[in-house]
Amino acid sequence: QVQLVESGGGLVQPGGSLRLSCAASATIFSINAMGWYRQAPGKQRELVAEISISGGRTNYADSVKGRFTISRDNAKNTVYLRMNNLKVEDTAVYYCNTVGGFAQWGQGTQVTVSS
Repeated sequence: QVQLVESGGGLVQPGGSLRLSCAASATIFSINAMGWYRQAPGKQRELVAEISISGGRTNYADSVKGRFTISRDNAKNTVYLRMNNLKVEDTAVYYCNTVGGFAQWGQGTQVTVSS
């Protein structure tokens, strides 16, 4: 059973914007804080943004703070990541999961920032 499905990635120029979406199964989404992770080639997967169950609390990695915004729609079991002022170093495959990565990982969505 597919639990997490990410979408919205693509190729964008430096300074551009993208919005990622992640549809989650209700059993996962309703009881967990959620996070967006990314993995660049040759690097370990890292947590870049997280949001509490209610959506009232968020936290960001220093590398994306002020540029990325995480949000969630609990009625749609969906978590979003709005990415502004994208940089080349943001290039990675982006994944969503619970904070702690307890669900089965989805296939992710590729974000490529290049001129």
